[in-house]
Amino acid sequence: MAIRNIIKEGNPLLREKCKEVTEFDDKLGELIDDMVDTMFKANGVGLAAPQIAVLKRIAVVSVDGETIYEMVNPEIKVTTGSQLSNEGCLSVPERYGVVERPKKVVVEYYDRHGDKYKVKASGFLATAFCHEIDHLDGILYIDKVLPPKVKKEG
Repeated sequence: MAIRNIIKEGNPLLREKCKEVTEFDDKLGELIDDMVDTMFKANGVGLAAPQIAVLKRIAVVSVDGETIYEMVNPEIKVTTGSQLSNEGCLSVPERYGVVERPKKVVVEYYDRHGDKYKVKASGFLATAFCHEIDHLDGILYIDKVLPPKVKKEG
């Protein structure tokens, strides 16, 4: 296992659409282990493969530091409601912004062994899933930041 370099905003790889994973082998498992280690070392709650310059549809998420979702070829199948979240990103350091995301999602994905999972998530976990899956399509949260609200003088 190794800590990988996280590429930053401006690197064109962050804007690429990632390719589906077709081989579920030891190499994939090593990559996922590296991603988890890199995410925790950087104090993140999620990391997508393009953030470490790997253009594959892989993301890892752990919002509580214990449960780790290793998502290969994830797809958001259902979204309901909406919520505003203050987001940041390991590839966009020291910047934050409010983004509107679904309040609940159903995500289907495969694990490192090719076993299929379906997870229902809400709140912060739903936000994290959406944020990381956006990365796989070359979308950064800064593309979705809402403009600040200005109070009207009364």
